[in-house]
Amino acid sequence: MIQNISSALQPLQAIKPETTGQAATPAETIKDFGSYLKDAIDGVAGQEQNVEKLNNQFLLGEVDVDQVMVASEQALLSLQLTSQVRNKVIEAYQEIMRTQM
Repeated sequence: MIQNISSALQPLQAIKPETTGQAATPAETIKDFGSYLKDAIDGVAGQEQNVEKLNNQFLLGEVDVDQVMVASEQALLSLQLTSQVRNKVIEAYQEIMRTQM
């Protein structure tokens, strides 16, 4: 599980300020953030597909219930994290829209 969390954080570690002295343009920043979000959502979808595959294998008696439960909890935590990030982004957007008036 620790490996899954650290692998989920790797895209965050990849977003570092430029060391060339030039600041990133807003378009580049949005592109980086957008690609990070796409990778994160793809990761959550991959975990859900893995859980479905493990459920099918469990029904056939090929895997233990422990493996299915661990994969299910990992997928659930990833989905909850994704929804919390979405909620925070929406709150930030709403706050920006309130301050511009």
